[in-house]
Amino acid sequence: MSETPNTKGQPGLVEAALLGLCPECGAKTLFVGPAKFAEQCGNCGLDYAAFNVGDGPAAFLTMGLGAIIIILAVMLELAAHPPFWVHALIWVPLTCALVVLSLRVSKGALLIAEHRNRAIEGKLAEKSEGE
Repeated sequence: MSETPNTKGQPGLVEAALLGLCPECGAKTLFVGPAKFAEQCGNCGLDYAAFNVGDGPAAFLTMGLGAIIIILAVMLELAAHPPFWVHALIWVPLTCALVVLSLRVSKGALLIAEHRNRAIEGKLAEKSEGE
């Protein structure tokens, strides 16, 4: 029989990513800023700095959300022809909010997935002198 890992107290991936919960204990300690990780969990001491999430999702999310915002802005322009200031008032804050929110969720999901899969950076094995 295969043993299943103990997941008691651990939040689900989506829930933890959306709410910024620690993947180990479920405390709301994952972030200290809008999209900045804390150094470690204040509840269980899990070291978040040990995970290598980086800024991988940043470019992908920015370009994807940018394309969606541009399509919506063009649709609004063709339908209503509002003045430029209306576009600026709508699209600039909406774009900023969506990018920060999606970065927070995607970076949180990557860290949680790394924790669950016990992912570590690959290391090359050193060859002995006889090889």
